[in-house]
Amino acid sequence: MLSKKTRYAMVALTRLARDYGHGAILISDLAKSEKIPQRFLENILLEIKKMGILGSKRGKSGGYFLLRHPKDVNLAEIVRQFEGPIALLSCVSEKAYQSCEFCKDETVCNIRKVFKEIRDTTFEKLESATLEFLISNSS
Repeated sequence: MLSKKTRYAMVALTRLARDYGHGAILISDLAKSEKIPQRFLENILLEIKKMGILGSKRGKSGGYFLLRHPKDVNLAEIVRQFEGPIALLSCVSEKAYQSCEFCKDETVCNIRKVFKEIRDTTFEKLESATLEFLISNSS
C-alpha cells in the first residue's frame, strides 16, 4: 500500500503538470487546492526538488514548477523515491537486491519467479504512467 506521502507527491505533481509552462504555483495555493497539509507538502516538494524534477522561485510570483516536461516524469521515479524498491522481495529487486535466505537455488525457485514477474509488470506500468498520461486522462 502506498503511503500518504507518496499519494500527496503524485497529487501535487499532477497539479504542477497541468500548469506546466505557466509559471510557478505558490505552495499555499497548491496545498489548499489539492487538500494537502502545507507543512507536509513543503517537505515532499523539497524532496522532489532534490530529485531534479521541480524548480522553485522566490518572491511575489514564486512557488514551485516542473523542470521537466510531464511526459518525462514517471510514477516509478516517485514510488522509488518515497517507498523504496518496487519489488516485494529483495531477491528480485533491481535497486536493492539481496540473496534470498529461504531458497537453496534462486534459479529454480518458483516463488522468486512469480515475484519477479510481479515486479517487472509493476515497474513497466509505473514507468509508462507519466504525469502527461495522468493529466490527459483526468477529468
